[in-house]
Amino acid sequence: MSYDLNQVVEQVVKTVLSTESGLTLRQAEALAAAVETRAKQMGMKVVVAVCDEGGNPLLLHRQEGAFIASCDIAQNKAYTSVALQMPTKDLASLAAPGGSLYGIQFTNNGKIVIFGGGVPLIRNGKIVGGFGVSGGTAKQDTELGDYAKQFFAEELL
Repeated sequence: MSYDLNQVVEQVVKTVLSTESGLTLRQAEALAAAVETRAKQMGMKVVVAVCDEGGNPLLLHRQEGAFIASCDIAQNKAYTSVALQMPTKDLASLAAPGGSLYGIQFTNNGKIVIFGGGVPLIRNGKIVGGFGVSGGTAKQDTELGDYAKQFFAEELL
């Protein structure tokens, strides 16, 4: 039996790329550092959280002076973005009275967050994790969440 070395190498590369799609702690740390730097430039103290594709915590970092309550909020934003496969900012109108997801924030043991700051992290069209930030207004957290999504797409893929 004869093998074409180029075909074998191509198949190995495809296999490695298709299975190496998870989010690493090193990537989560780089993402957290980038967002914390941006938050500092905005005059904010925040908590950042990153979870894996199953919504399990991968990283939680609270800047000195950030609100203690922001720890749960940031983690839940990361979880929500993975669990519902969308940015948390998109849930506000859907969860409002009369919205198609009205009351969703009361499910999942209260872990669903319906305001901005949580984004899914996507690689090759697949959600590999979630990011959440808390510490500012909904507008500020949304801006930082959008920055995290952009940074991940441009710097960590």
